[in-house]
Amino acid sequence: MTTTTAPTAPAPGAAAPVPTRRPRRPFSWGRLIAWIAMIAILIITLFPFYWILRTALSSNTALGTDPGSLLPVGWNLGGFERVFGLQDVETAISQGGSGASINFWRYLLNSVIVATTITVVQTFSCALAAYAFSRLHWRGRDTVFLVFLGSLMIPQIFTLLPNFILIKNLGLVDTLAGIMLPTLFISSFGIFFLRQFFNNVPQEVEEAALLDGAGKIRVFFTLILPMASAALTTLALLTYMGAWNEYFWSLMVSYTDSSRVLTVALGVFRAQAPGTGPDWSGLMAATLVAAAPMLIIFALFAKRIVNSIGFSGIK
Repeated sequence: MTTTTAPTAPAPGAAAPVPTRRPRRPFSWGRLIAWIAMIAILIITLFPFYWILRTALSSNTALGTDPGSLLPVGWNLGGFERVFGLQDVETAISQGGSGASINFWRYLLNSVIVATTITVVQTFSCALAAYAFSRLHWRGRDTVFLVFLGSLMIPQIFTLLPNFILIKNLGLVDTLAGIMLPTLFISSFGIFFLRQFFNNVPQEVEEAALLDGAGKIRVFFTLILPMASAALTTLALLTYMGAWNEYFWSLMVSYTDSSRVLTVALGVFRAQAPGTGPDWSGLMAATLVAAAPMLIIFALFAKRIVNSIGFSGIK
């Protein structure tokens, strides 16, 4: 039988124990310089985004009077109204716009369709290929994998013309399928990224499932994919951002509003500048609206992306 003793009260007249304080870190000039450098880099990185917002909230007519102001000049939302097609022609021209109609929602829908389709198909295809390179043993596996890694060294500019000729021969020019097809199925980086994760998954887990009678396909879908959810999510986010920001290939393939994505629409918006000068307020508003989804996604999932780059298999 155990007995508990109550804590003894301090004797009358005895001094109360003084709580210990955490010792202060000594002042370090190196730490101060590091903080100053980090703050300076942060300001330099974020200042262009602030300048875009400042210009988008300014008036075109007022920007010429005070172009160096750090605050919006002639505060108004006319640039955003022109982007969303909420201004009539007379008002748009009076505020420095071209007055041309902008099918913003059509461009947004095209961008969502292209980025989402590429992300889903490419991530799944890369997972299949990475599993084959990591777990299946077949002749020439390492050689083929080296070929995939070597393709990472080829600049995109070298593949634009062959891809365009292929898309033209298939009759897919000026279609969403023509924009998606070159990058729809395979990404060398995605295969390499997921293969590294699959290599760190203990083979004992997979062998136990195989002994229970599960086949390779069942093991892949019911065991490997759920375990690789963090890596798959990271790859999907990176793929989505890359597909959303793609410009040059979309510019080569799309010619009308039926296949034009947001990044290409920005160039069209710039080309519609009136004779008085570029519609800087509308152009910066369109740029901010086009970049907003990617900024939101990165802000929400930045920690997951950074943590998954250094994954180590099962925890």
